[in-house]
Amino acid sequence: MKSQPPGPGPATAAEEAVGAGTSAAPPSPLRGLAEPVRGRLALAVGLQAVAALAGVVPFIAVSRIAERLTEGSAAEGDALWPLVALACSAGFAALVCGTAAGALAHLADNDLQLTLRRRLARHIGRLPLGRLTDRGTGEVKQAVQDDVSALHTLFAHTLLDVVSVLTAPLLTLAYLFTVDWRLALISVAPLLLGVLLFGRAMAGAAAQMAEFGAATGRISAAAVEFASGIAVFKSFGRGHRAHERFVRATEGFADFFSGWVRSTLATSTAAILVVAPAVVLLLLAVPGAVFVTQGWMTGAALVPFLLLGPAVAAPMGVVGPRIQQIRAGQAAAVRVTALLDTPTLPEPTAPALPDGHHVRLRAVSFSYDGNTDVLSGVDLDLAPGTVTALVGPSGSGKSTLASLLPRFHDVTAGTVTLGGADLRDIPATELYRRVGFVLQDVRLLRAGVADNIRLGRPEATDEEVERCARAARIHDRITELPDGYATELGTAVTLSGGEAQRLSIARALLADAPVLVLDEATAYADPHSEALIQDALSALAAGRTLLVIAHRLSTVRSADRIVVLEDGRVTEQGRHDDLLAAGGRYTALWDAQRNADPDGADGVPDQRPTRAGADIREGSAR
Repeated sequence: MKSQPPGPGPATAAEEAVGAGTSAAPPSPLRGLAEPVRGRLALAVGLQAVAALAGVVPFIAVSRIAERLTEGSAAEGDALWPLVALACSAGFAALVCGTAAGALAHLADNDLQLTLRRRLARHIGRLPLGRLTDRGTGEVKQAVQDDVSALHTLFAHTLLDVVSVLTAPLLTLAYLFTVDWRLALISVAPLLLGVLLFGRAMAGAAAQMAEFGAATGRISAAAVEFASGIAVFKSFGRGHRAHERFVRATEGFADFFSGWVRSTLATSTAAILVVAPAVVLLLLAVPGAVFVTQGWMTGAALVPFLLLGPAVAAPMGVVGPRIQQIRAGQAAAVRVTALLDTPTLPEPTAPALPDGHHVRLRAVSFSYDGNTDVLSGVDLDLAPGTVTALVGPSGSGKSTLASLLPRFHDVTAGTVTLGGADLRDIPATELYRRVGFVLQDVRLLRAGVADNIRLGRPEATDEEVERCARAARIHDRITELPDGYATELGTAVTLSGGEAQRLSIARALLADAPVLVLDEATAYADPHSEALIQDALSALAAGRTLLVIAHRLSTVRSADRIVVLEDGRVTEQGRHDDLLAAGGRYTALWDAQRNADPDGADGVPDQRPTRAGADIREGSAR
């Protein structure tokens, strides 16, 4: 069972519920998101309030009937029928209004969900690709699915529940004061005592809730690590250690939550007990019996207190779960609003089209946080039909520099131009027709194989799709799938890493972008897959301008230009033989790889990666 943190006091619940559902100063993110359906939600709230009030009327009518019966008015049937009719009509009105309120709230929420998801989809589509990479798919999924669902719970369910538990007791208490003010005051006592006890139980709840969120976050992170890393641990004979962090996280959460519960158990239990219907009924029955025996009130006057008295303290019984739903909705609104407020990729005010495909970087600097430069003063030229390789130690800025070309990010200073036009002045649709990329981390859609290949050109014919698949050395594998090119990926059929990489190469071939960014597509491939991928890359490179991020230097020794990056700066550039002759940083990197793998996995003696690297260069020249 999922642990639920203790909720704050009922006063807080009332304030947050009113803030979430009425005009009494709701949080601005929640108000802003609900604005399109605010009128319908307000009407639903009004109908629910009428339903709650009407639901009390039958109990009042029954108490009045009991009073008349005890007064000896039973013979006068005509005097009772109006009360019976009132009870029936009020019950019917409560049913109709409650049903209408629920239907209206759900219809409004359905429209709101559709509107929010469309807004999120449009906005996410205009975010810089690097921003999406930084955020990861988890945050986007949470906003589009989980957070919108949390808002559904708030608007379609919790809002109406809060209105009911706050409205009905008000009418109940007002009526009870007209019957007997002394017993009415006694009926308020459990509510006041419950508020006091809950307030004491929730002292310091803000800090505890923060720790609760952090603890659950640690469990989630450890669970992901456990699931994704267990194979690595087992392969090194350390399977028993794979779950240690997860166990520590769960045990830490258990210790924290147990301590929190123990510290609040007595007061929170007492708060629940004092508002329990049986306790409230007993609390009213004892003094009520005394009042009747002493002649201070009639037996009929005691009936409404026995019927309605427990309802006065009823909100305390449901306040905890409602508060959690309100807070979850508020937090979801904040996250959704934050995502919608994320700056999008600026669209050019004066669009420009490239004249050719020559890429120039001039005095380029870039910073992720606005303070520390990851790149500084980079000047680079990528001539059409050439292969340029980026090499350097980890953290030198290779991936960052490559990400500027497809405009995953905008430069902090300097310019990146394509065909003489600044990338920031080229419309996104035009830019991605001219610049493509093949990354290590391949993303395939849950769709047919052909649809995955057609992603860049949806109008492509079946013949064109098959031609590109053949060139990418993936056609034979596709024909082995249950439905060939119509096979849906992501269900019962999955592709290996090398196969997915070749499928992405087929996608890039079909898109036919003249400028390509390659991020070491063979880094995690087995030897057989690597050979096929290198053949596919040779076909992909033909006649195109390539910018290649190289981790294994042997795969790019035939590149037209090798650029060495260190600490975000270009320290060397030239051809392989010239850089080796210079004896600088490139030579040190080359020697380090040779010494690390003298048998050829990453070094010179093995001819397979050398040939593959040459194939890319020769393919681009064909």
